[in-house]
Order: sequence, then C-alpha cells, then structure tokens
Amino acid sequence: MRRALLAVTAALALLTGCSTGEGQVDVANGGQFRFVAATPAGEVIPEAERDAAPEFGGTLLGGGDWTSAVLDGRVAVLNFWGSWCPPCRVETPQFQEVYADVRDEGVAFLGLNVKETDEQFAQAFVDSEGIEFPSLYDPAGEVALAFRDYPATAIPSTIVLDRDGRVAAVYTGEVAQDDLRAVIDSLLGEGSGGS
Repeated sequence: MRRALLAVTAALALLTGCSTGEGQVDVANGGQFRFVAATPAGEVIPEAERDAAPEFGGTLLGGGDWTSAVLDGRVAVLNFWGSWCPPCRVETPQFQEVYADVRDEGVAFLGLNVKETDEQFAQAFVDSEGIEFPSLYDPAGEVALAFRDYPATAIPSTIVLDRDGRVAAVYTGEVAQDDLRAVIDSLLGEGSGGS
C-alpha cells in the first residue's frame, strides 16, 4: 500500500514538475536523473507502514569517510542534489536555514551530491552558500540506487528518516521550508522507539 502511494505521488510530481531531455543525466547502470521542479506538501508515512532505510556510506565532499550509522537515533533529512540542478541551487540554501534552526534538536541533515563532473563545482557551491551540513560526493549516484524503492533519481529529491532509521517522508522536487519544518516537527513529536 505504502509503495503504491509513493509510486502515485512520484508519478504526479513528475507530471506537475519539469523534466526535459536537457535535465536528464545517464546513470552508470542505465537509469536516469531528471530535474523535477514541484512537489506536493509532504506527508508523514504512518509509523506502522514505514520500511527501514538501507545502510549506506561514502566519501564526504572535501574528504573523509561517512556511514549512515551516524544517523542512528536522529531524525534525518537526506537531500539528493547537484550544483548543475537549478532547483537545487534554490533549495539547498533554504535547507541550511532549517538545519541551523533544528540541528540542536536531534535532527541531522545530509546532502548527497550526485552526477557532478568535478567535485570542485560541488565544493565551490557549498562554500559560496555557507552550507554547514555535510554532503557525500556520489558522482555515480550509488546512494540513490540504494534507495531504489523511493523516487530518489528525480533531482532534487528529499527523504526524511525517523529516529528509528525508517523512511518517514519522501519528496520529489523542490521542498518548501514550511513543508519540511512541519514533517520534522511531526517526527520530533513522535519520540523514539517507533511502533
């Protein structure tokens, strides 16, 4: 039921968003990344219907290893972005604003930079915008492929995890700050332990 709902939501977002041949980037395994400009307000997936997020890791922009174990016990916002993606260039600085407000409340943010031709472009964007949360450099889109049950190949995409590491909300396209804050507040209000 939940996967069917996510598939319908993703299809609607793709229909209402912008997706052009110019915005498509081939992924090594034959998939594609597409720009998507719009998303409906996010809805929290009911606790009983949530599935565990896959474990993943990689190399951070600027160096250093990272693993999803860092997210244990925290609400986590995973944002798939690229400096080549116009909606991402608008959304990522807004995510920084939300992050600055909630980072001390047990909320983690992680950017997942995909399909950059050169890591320097991604790092320059992060530096110029003052982005403080970490980003994995994932040029092959391997983490997006790990989330293959969710529409993470539409760029930008955002997946929000609850404190138990389960997928609690999925956005395709640019996320409004108010929508993101509402989902985070809802998940923080759940407490830990899940159902």
